[in-house]
Amino acid sequence: MISIRYAVAHASAAAGSVLFVVAPDPVDARLLAVLAESGRAAVHEIAQRLGMDPREAAMRLITLSGSGLPLLVGVECDPNGVRRALANAAAYGNYMGGPPSGPYAVHQSGPHQVQQYGPQGPVSQPFPAQQPPQSTWGPPQSAGWVRADQPQPKPLSRTGKIGTALEADSLEGARLSIQLVEVVDPADFLFTAAGYKLADGERAVVVHTEVTNTSQVPYTSLPDMYLVLVTKTGETVTKAPVSLSSRPAHKLGVQPGETAGGHSVFVLPDATEIIQVRWSVRPEVDQNTLVWTVDD
Repeated sequence: MISIRYAVAHASAAAGSVLFVVAPDPVDARLLAVLAESGRAAVHEIAQRLGMDPREAAMRLITLSGSGLPLLVGVECDPNGVRRALANAAAYGNYMGGPPSGPYAVHQSGPHQVQQYGPQGPVSQPFPAQQPPQSTWGPPQSAGWVRADQPQPKPLSRTGKIGTALEADSLEGARLSIQLVEVVDPADFLFTAAGYKLADGERAVVVHTEVTNTSQVPYTSLPDMYLVLVTKTGETVTKAPVSLSSRPAHKLGVQPGETAGGHSVFVLPDATEIIQVRWSVRPEVDQNTLVWTVDD
């Protein structure tokens, strides 16, 4: 868990001097405003409140900390749990250590891209010549521990219609069953009843999903983090950072055996035609991406 501590300097400044200046980036300003409310919070909690990717929120906060603002970004962990994870990974010969040490560049405030660090390629393994090597990294007893010399599971259905429950695996190895319960389009009356206002030419859409964790591994992410609408022209619409009192939003995480429901709100041009609802475990489309077709 990454935690952030925010400290405000109370010392008075001389006339005409500036204690510190917040970069004029609206996303950074929202991050700092939420952080200043509590003084101390975890990155994923701040990201959840703003509807952001926790990795982007962490990168922005680290950058702001390096720019001279009075905030600290730290990491907390269970030492024994981390050592066990490293030992399990090393037992399979797939752990190559962290990124090389040395100076690194501090990015300026603004839109960020998360840079991936780590090994450039997997370690060679003695697999049979006719079978390509596969990664063995992942939580024990999960789909992430796949060996090329073992039988592969049958492919699961990744497409359906409204009302269909589809299965996917999380990054932690949790097996999830996700049902698209309802798509309310338009949902302007729900949006305005919650005290929000639509601009001219906009409409609201509310998507209701239920997530069941059918495994023994906790699911720790926000269930609708990467839930998007797909338009007829192939563009995607991400959820709006709002919640409706009559249609509660998803909460963070789903425990083993638990079913959690939630509503995601989208705001889009009134003339935009929606043809699909898409759920992914990552920002990009991968083998765990689920797609539901929306009929007219």
